[in-house]
Amino acid sequence: MTDWRATGPPQRGEAHFGDRVVPCFAERPGSVHALLTDAAARRPDGEALICGDTRLTWAEVLERSAAVAQGLARLGVGAGDRVALLLGNRIEFVLAWFGAARLGAVTVPLGIRQQRPEVAYALADCGARVLVHEPELADRLPSRAEAPALELRIPVGGGPETFDALLAGASGSPPAPAPVAEEDTAAILYTSGTTGRPKGAMLTHLGIVHSAMVFECCMGLTADDRSVAAVPLSHVTGLIANVAAMARCAGALVILPAFRAPEFLAVAERERMSHTLIVPAMYNLCLLQPEFAARDLSAWRIGGYGGAPMPTATIARLAETLPGLKLMNAYGATETTSPAVLMPPRYAAAHADSVGKAVPCTTVAVMDDAGRELPPGEVGEIWIHGPSVVPGYWDKPEATAREIVAGFWRSGDLGSVDVDGFVRVLDRKKDMINRGGYKVYTAEVETVLAAHPGVVECAVVGTPCPVLGERVHAFVVARDDALAADVLRAFCAERLSDYKVPESVTVLADPLPRNANGKVLKRVLREELVG
Repeated sequence: MTDWRATGPPQRGEAHFGDRVVPCFAERPGSVHALLTDAAARRPDGEALICGDTRLTWAEVLERSAAVAQGLARLGVGAGDRVALLLGNRIEFVLAWFGAARLGAVTVPLGIRQQRPEVAYALADCGARVLVHEPELADRLPSRAEAPALELRIPVGGGPETFDALLAGASGSPPAPAPVAEEDTAAILYTSGTTGRPKGAMLTHLGIVHSAMVFECCMGLTADDRSVAAVPLSHVTGLIANVAAMARCAGALVILPAFRAPEFLAVAERERMSHTLIVPAMYNLCLLQPEFAARDLSAWRIGGYGGAPMPTATIARLAETLPGLKLMNAYGATETTSPAVLMPPRYAAAHADSVGKAVPCTTVAVMDDAGRELPPGEVGEIWIHGPSVVPGYWDKPEATAREIVAGFWRSGDLGSVDVDGFVRVLDRKKDMINRGGYKVYTAEVETVLAAHPGVVECAVVGTPCPVLGERVHAFVVARDDALAADVLRAFCAERLSDYKVPESVTVLADPLPRNANGKVLKRVLREELVG
């Protein structure tokens, strides 16, 4: 049987992050910037980035990102400084990422659906010096008191002191690429946990390069591939599976500002899309479009998906309509720099209950509560080890020690690995809700709800949805039975990304159900919703 770990370039064991020995690709680019320079050297005139009417070659991406680096350096930005991006899917996002990487700076992508308190927290936590942002999101920027390290606020667009001015002001030779160690942090991505407080996962140059190479070898990506980025570039999937992977293979990346099924299908047909990685809900929405069968999608050969199970009916319909499309289940996380497990397409039908096999250089172990590995087939917590596992969380040593043990990231997911190496994910220990591929951690939503003066206690659970997988539902015990669900939803909307806001609320007169130890019985609450 195909074993991903034996796929791709030769591997060797290497010591990294102090106490880890991990398998690594023996020959590899040494940094994020090297991914770009390699692509520009291989295909200088090949299409690299397409967004709307704008088309850039790899040579032009290298040139413009160097101009970004030059502009940032002129403003005093250097190695190790944090450059935050509050940008949607657009070419400037990619140029800013590669420009910061040239300086050895650390990029901090933020989702444009985040609200001001979320943005302020992340900027203050990482000590960002620079924020490149959408001009229409200026009202979400924190005050100097909320983010004291933030010195520069650069909107995209024309005019003075903008991103365009940064590019236009470049003259002379750009700064030489900064020397970076592979273990240096290249990006910080914020991920919520069970405490409700986001943690900044530190993605390294080593991890990003390995993940890009994993996508290349497991999906067979080449310079002829054309990928459509339909998920946010600020998420680990967009950043790694789209941007970094296309840079590694020197293919073309078509950037979709927002996912809408009709536009996605039109772009996929026009640009001869061969690769993408989206969530099952997006496939379902595409299939609902009347024009789906009439579109010429014959170039589409790799359809990656993750974040939720793919309904068997969806798989069957795609196979009927697009026989040349290979669907590949992907399982990973921000902490694993995207893919840890991929399903070899030839085994997908026979192992429909599995997310696949561990990718090259990666080990997936199933552990009991005492930290002992369990035999094949037994259920326990999934632990993941490899060069793409982050070294830890920014300025969170306790969280790092709790969640990363002996180089393994403790996923918090319950699952098993069979004798043939197929990984099965059975449940979420962290009560995470998956809403159309967006992860919603219930503790974070509960923390916001509990701050409302009319709330005594609350619990958040997922309710099944045939399109999105799950939706967010809140149970609230109120001080006054007149407290309206719309008031609570509006309260949350001011403090949370829109996909985290409860779409339905049950206001209770009685206390939440609890066990003998005082823990809320969310199982009982879920049963009430479906019962």
